[in-house]
Amino acid sequence: MSSDKNGEMHRLSSLPGAESNEVFTVVEQPPAPVLFLTSASTDISTLSSCLRQPGMAHWKEQLRALPLDCLRHPAQIDHYLATTASTARVLVVRLLGGRGHWSYGLEQCRRWQCSVHSRTLLVLAGTADQNDQLHPIGSISSTFSQQLALLLSEGGITNMTKFLSAIHPFIISSLEPEIQTETNDLQPERMADPARFDWKDEPGPRVGVLLYRAHARAADTIWCQQLLTALRSHGLVPRALWVSSLRDHVVQEAVQRAFQAQEVQLVISTTAFASVQFQEAGLGTPLWDGLDLPVLQLLSSGRSKQAWEATSQGLDPIDLSLQVVLPELDGRITTRIGAFREVLDAESSLSTAVKGLVPDAAGLTWLAEHARCWVDLRQTDAAQKRVALVLANYPVRNGRIANGVGLDTPASTMNILNWLAETGVELGANPRPNDSQELMAQLLSGRSNDPESCHLEPLAHLPLNRYLRWWRQVTPEARSLIESRWGSPDQAIDLEEKGFAVHGLLFGHVAVLIQPSRGYDPDQISDLHSPDLPPPHRYLAQYLWLQEVHGTQLMVHVGKHGSAEWLPGKSVGLSQSCGPALALAPIPHIYPFIVNDPGEGSQAKRRGHAVILDHLTPPLGRAGLHGSLLSLESLLDEYVEARQVAADRCDVLKQQIQELLKRLDWPSLTDQLSDQASPGEQVDDPWARCLDQVETYLCELKEAQIRTGLHRLGSQPDPLAQRELLLAIARSPSGHCQGLTQAMAHVIGLECDPWSDEDGERLSAHDCTTLERLGCSQPRRVSAAVSWLDDQALRLLEHITGHPSEPLCPALNQWLENSSEPSLLMLRNELLPRLLDCAPSEKKAFLAALNGRRIASGPSGAPTRGRPDVLPTGRNFYSVDLRGLPTEAAWDLGRRSAEQLLDLYRLEEGEDLRHLALSVWGTATMRNGGEDIAQMFALLGVRPQWDGPTRRMVDLEVVPLSLLARPRVDVTLRMSGLFRDAFPQLVGWVDRALQLVSTLDETALENPLAAITREEGPQARIFGSAPGAYGAGLQALIDSGQWDDQAELGEAFLAWSSWSYDGQVRAQANRSGLEGALRHVQVVLHNQDNREHDLLDSDDYYQFHGGMTAAVRSSGGAAVKTWFADHSRQERLRIHSLTREIDKVVRSRLLNPRWIKGMQQHGYKGAFEMGASLDYLFAYDASTNAVPTWCYGAICDQWLLEPSTKQFLSQSNPWVLRDMAERLLEAANRGLWSQPSPEQLQQVRGLVLEAEEAVEKGGLNC
Repeated sequence: MSSDKNGEMHRLSSLPGAESNEVFTVVEQPPAPVLFLTSASTDISTLSSCLRQPGMAHWKEQLRALPLDCLRHPAQIDHYLATTASTARVLVVRLLGGRGHWSYGLEQCRRWQCSVHSRTLLVLAGTADQNDQLHPIGSISSTFSQQLALLLSEGGITNMTKFLSAIHPFIISSLEPEIQTETNDLQPERMADPARFDWKDEPGPRVGVLLYRAHARAADTIWCQQLLTALRSHGLVPRALWVSSLRDHVVQEAVQRAFQAQEVQLVISTTAFASVQFQEAGLGTPLWDGLDLPVLQLLSSGRSKQAWEATSQGLDPIDLSLQVVLPELDGRITTRIGAFREVLDAESSLSTAVKGLVPDAAGLTWLAEHARCWVDLRQTDAAQKRVALVLANYPVRNGRIANGVGLDTPASTMNILNWLAETGVELGANPRPNDSQELMAQLLSGRSNDPESCHLEPLAHLPLNRYLRWWRQVTPEARSLIESRWGSPDQAIDLEEKGFAVHGLLFGHVAVLIQPSRGYDPDQISDLHSPDLPPPHRYLAQYLWLQEVHGTQLMVHVGKHGSAEWLPGKSVGLSQSCGPALALAPIPHIYPFIVNDPGEGSQAKRRGHAVILDHLTPPLGRAGLHGSLLSLESLLDEYVEARQVAADRCDVLKQQIQELLKRLDWPSLTDQLSDQASPGEQVDDPWARCLDQVETYLCELKEAQIRTGLHRLGSQPDPLAQRELLLAIARSPSGHCQGLTQAMAHVIGLECDPWSDEDGERLSAHDCTTLERLGCSQPRRVSAAVSWLDDQALRLLEHITGHPSEPLCPALNQWLENSSEPSLLMLRNELLPRLLDCAPSEKKAFLAALNGRRIASGPSGAPTRGRPDVLPTGRNFYSVDLRGLPTEAAWDLGRRSAEQLLDLYRLEEGEDLRHLALSVWGTATMRNGGEDIAQMFALLGVRPQWDGPTRRMVDLEVVPLSLLARPRVDVTLRMSGLFRDAFPQLVGWVDRALQLVSTLDETALENPLAAITREEGPQARIFGSAPGAYGAGLQALIDSGQWDDQAELGEAFLAWSSWSYDGQVRAQANRSGLEGALRHVQVVLHNQDNREHDLLDSDDYYQFHGGMTAAVRSSGGAAVKTWFADHSRQERLRIHSLTREIDKVVRSRLLNPRWIKGMQQHGYKGAFEMGASLDYLFAYDASTNAVPTWCYGAICDQWLLEPSTKQFLSQSNPWVLRDMAERLLEAANRGLWSQPSPEQLQQVRGLVLEAEEAVEKGGLNC
């Protein structure tokens, strides 16, 4: 064992290079004058072969080699330089990629060289585009470095021999003799770039294959040959090319010419990285855009197959980054692992494991099948193409078919059907539905997943014998797992006489299927507590029907998101036994997905070989005020005016305001009115403070951003909704450009900032005067300025789009006509064209995929959070470069949020916060660059250390208590399964932060985590679901009704979350550890990074946030507070109680006629959205008791008992009307709705009967 400078213990590697994925394994090698560190594994195999050549024996004790993967962590680097490198004279570092890939190592190597005059450091670029960045770091001339780098880039034994000869003089002297470059032969033996490999004259469709030239030069080609053999066995003709790097524009052009000349039908790439830099990716990828072909990414594992089989990760962090994340910039399709890196020589004189790639037959066969399917799709005439449209369905109820976040999924499905018809796809002789409501009526006239439809006929059956034929080919491991829960196929509980039922519709060659239910049986409580429940036979049978009976050539999962990509199994680089691999055949897979959710979209890409077709967010707009809230605003205006003239009406108005506030169940009203005046204050001061708080909150409600409808794939929003959405995007600052309303405020001379100032802040006297002069009535708060500016901005957008209806104020009109202000130019030249191009681009992308062509890649994120570059939609989005997280911007926000949180707790509780629980999601991390993790670092009292040139975090340091000036917070992290899979390196950093803090010699008051560690031993603080599993466990349980109290919900969360993870993302079942951590928790926190949705738009919020709260209470933390942080505007952070956030969402959206009318424009799916919001409200209340009881009565009155809304629900989706009525009755029965009136309960019970009757009559009225 060995310890680093921080006292952390690490295991010494028994075979250097064999355990390159082990973060906390340190490496020592026997001393030698030359050390060769490389990120190209082929360098080591070439070196090994070179040293076996005649005349090279003298090098065997002079040279050691090591993969840079073994030196990923600062502690590993420090240890290696302090031990093995202490006597070395020459250190060679060959790096593939920029300095950011190994910035700390380069810095320390430079220090190593400078510390002893006789040492030489050679830093060599793996690709020519990095020469200028990397070569000056070394101690020799850039010219000589470039010659040496070229030798290694060309590869092969001859060039390696020349390289060794060239560096040998440095063993004796660190000086670079002037004659050295002349006396040594540094001209490389070259290989064509690109170069053909094994081209044969064969019949069949041709496919391009890209292979690294280094494999050819290192004679590591067996797996390459096996790849070509697999392709040929499926009737494909490979056109393989050896390439040095796809970053070289000359190579790109040559590849494009060669493949176009051969008329290849698709490309298979085995190369890592991307063809463009990350910062350039959104501008296009010339190579792939020019070819316009699907590009399949074949993976190779840096692990051995045995290690891969033993882990749920699939790929180690380096492979994930270089072979998956970065190739996604090119829009490549993630497939399977085709080769594993195995140790070929464990006794090498290099004192390192010499590895080579060994082909994996299963992975290569799958890839070849997938390639064949894409080629067949390309070559099939439109009239013969067979397409499947799959609609998600959870919870398993008839009112909740066609999930799709932000998407009118039925209308989008109708659009797709119409596009297919236009293209000539055979849709059968029967008339198609005229609209989405008819589509749902037809779908629900047959059998669905809902048990109440079991008497109806399904679309089809998959015969048992066909299923068994497939089942016998399934791996024994997968069969055993499934049979242990579901029995053998012939004993399956849902097997019918004709086979397994398939639910959906068939229009000619197009199947519209309801995705099968996941298998959570409410009668089996153990299922509800099983995070890794295998899919049932009926689930697999329906997907098998698509492949074997329907003959699907293009599978489309319509909308975020289904369940197939979340089935248990490895995170990426799947095996044949993984759930998604069992369900999803190697059929081309397209996934329309909302553009602001890169995380869950990446899951579909990486586990479901999906090509994302991203779509626009739903329409967004200001909530405004409505009903009694408008009356309250008017009364406040009247009261303020009466106070100014000392009118007698003040007392009357005060009484009216108080009565209205009571009717509105205004939050904290009792506390506000009962405040006692302190000595010296006027008697009316508590009332003045109450009014101030009421008006402040009213401003916040008014300016809230809400969804005003749903998006229809390939359709433009209506003009007003489009302008409002454009304003929501333009309002946010982007890059170095002000937001639109910020610029407008500057034009008219306002001092306030409409973007970053709180809506309830008081305006300056100057701004009040300015706004009054412009016609704004009684401006007192920033909200008044925001309202006026937004109104003017909408008029401005009307002028820009050529449809003015109302005049602009003179100053803005002049600005519009004459200004070249950047924000206005961006609006005209960037934002508007991008937004208008979304709908046609979505349709164009779908048709491209239908024809087997490429969907172009593009960035992802929330457009209203300063990311207009994610538009136009209709692209195959990529996520984030995980090597650069957390970003400096994320650290800045996370640090400020932590400080604000601590100040709030100190203000409310009168003491410092010491224990907090935080949930973190992968998709949010992809959007925000790691803000939640940065916040955790700040709470713990550690801070990132940044690499100078790249500004990437390279280490963590403890902030001394003298600078921190407050106690450290003990933070327990519950990460989502997606976060675990997508960000293994962040898990490592979190673990390191916890280790640093837990081992500090500080008192219990200063550092509670260290105190607990001293008393009880090492503490786990990173928790998640079981390896290969996802979710938090509350949805199915709450939907089943099989729970009695909040403690049972806490138990479900504990059952799903009780795996602790270490820095290498290794899991251990640790229920007691989780309970012990949660027992201390004082605050449960969740952060939201954008307002394109709210916490009642998704079940994830209550499952993670609510579930953790229930778990804290069931673990003994009775006094826990549940808080919510709004990070949607980086300049204006908001942190408050969950109760306040729910109150805000209910008032601003759920009860808002704008939103209700918006949902009524979407028929069945609009009613679905209303039912889902009520479900999430109920579930949040069940798990936290944070929902004010008045919410249920208000929803009852304004949704179910309001005649027009009730009629809409009854006609559009009577199932959801019944579900909502039953949910309200359940809330009353469980005491969550504490004071329903007898009339309300009677009418709601009547609604259940009315809805039942409507369902029995056929359901939908079309």
